[in-house]
Amino acid sequence: MTLLLFALATLLLTASPGPGVLYVTARSIAQGRRAGFASMFGIESGELLWLAATATGLAALLAASAAALNVLRFAGAAYLIYLGIQRWRNAEEVVAPSRERLGRIFAQGLVTQLVNPKVAVFFIAFLPQFLSPNEPIAPQVLVLGVIYIAVALVVDVTYVLSASALGSRFLRGALARKRAGRAAAVTYVALGVTAAATGVRQP
Repeated sequence: MTLLLFALATLLLTASPGPGVLYVTARSIAQGRRAGFASMFGIESGELLWLAATATGLAALLAASAAALNVLRFAGAAYLIYLGIQRWRNAEEVVAPSRERLGRIFAQGLVTQLVNPKVAVFFIAFLPQFLSPNEPIAPQVLVLGVIYIAVALVVDVTYVLSASALGSRFLRGALARKRAGRAAAVTYVALGVTAAATGVRQP
């Protein structure tokens, strides 16, 4: 029952709109499946690092430090706003924007998830509630991590396939690409401002 509840919580987190979902969706729409999967693997790699931090106790240290949480909060907000500005600039190009390298898309996805306030709250404040202090922590995190990544992969693959199909069908024209780019840019900046305003509350 506990694992089922954790799987449900993971589904709600990964499926709800946020920096990670937006990044994967925007890349899939703009550059198709390959870029979408590259962004997805970047996002998942960031989540694996968060799982490792939880297993080693780093998440607990972050939870105990208001200063560290503020650094994470503003770094994440600044990065999202930066991505929004870059996306807007690309959308303003008259010709079709150049296709970014998959390695760079992966790296941006990794950083996006590392500084994602929503993910930080999940791993710092929520996941530890499913851990028993009377048993070794690492094996428990491993089990929960497998469930988390499995659910996240299903959700993200769905987003990649749906968004890439949408992009190939409706965003062939320059005007449509420009409008989609502007919408993604505004959403990035809005998420960044929201993250800076709300922050990560200590558990």
